Amino acid sequence: MKRKLVIVLGPTAVGKTDYSIELALKYGSPVISCDSRQIYREMSIGTAVPSASQLAAVKHYFIRSHSVTVPYTAGKYEIEALSLIGRLFSEGHETLVMAGGSGFYIDAVCKGLDDFPPADQELRASLTARLKAEGVESLRLDLKRLDPESYATIDIANGQRVVRALEVCLMTGRKFSSFKTSTIKKRDFEVEKIGLTRPRDVLYGRINHRVSAMLEDGLVEEVRSLIPYRDLPALQTVGYREIFEFLDGSISLERAAELVRRNTRHYAKRQMTWWGRDKDIRWIEL
Repeated sequence: MKRKLVIVLGPTAVGKTDYSIELALKYGSPVISCDSRQIYREMSIGTAVPSASQLAAVKHYFIRSHSVTVPYTAGKYEIEALSLIGRLFSEGHETLVMAGGSGFYIDAVCKGLDDFPPADQELRASLTARLKAEGVESLRLDLKRLDPESYATIDIANGQRVVRALEVCLMTGRKFSSFKTSTIKKRDFEVEKIGLTRPRDVLYGRINHRVSAMLEDGLVEEVRSLIPYRDLPALQTVGYREIFEFLDGSISLERAAELVRRNTRHYAKRQMTWWGRDKDIRWIEL
């Protein structure tokens, strides 16, 4: 039988964890997480890592396995995930289950990434200075003009992501998005993608409920413990940025929660935009 990797994907809060665990139990597989934030051990409440009972149901990989203090990229994930997948297949698994919402990481495993050019430190420093002086909106407009595809799919509220995309555009004369779609690398296993959806009002209700649960579970204290690391790329993400603003005293906790809900809904929309171009996904409405 041909080796197969089944990837469960979909927007945040759609129910990927429970679905992937059921699938993993069916195939006798672990779950390989493909989430660019759940990978960090210092971030668990705000990233909605699987619960203790879910983690006990099947073996999970890439959950709280790396530190926010060590830079991590989709390129590193490609190397580490493929190494793990190869080892698990060699141990006798015929079907493996991967689950996550990070489209760039999923693409890295399925198709590989082009070698991104190394950072131009001078250009990056210039763009970062602009980010601090003018805010992210000015840089976003430049990115929209140079690379509308990236503008539509990356987290444009994340200043670090916008700076990196703009840096690549300016440095290479190529769209940042073009590095993700050129040469497809051959894999020695079959890939099946299952996309999960729910009616929009149901999904938004689940997002709202999840944010309330995070706050009850201690999100504010988790973010407070990460203040020393707040400028690291890993912390430039929904659920953390907004609580940092509350801890700075610039907004109320109620407003911060409202912004987390809104920005999470926007993130879910961007995830669906990203996968809208992928005709290989079999969509299931839960």
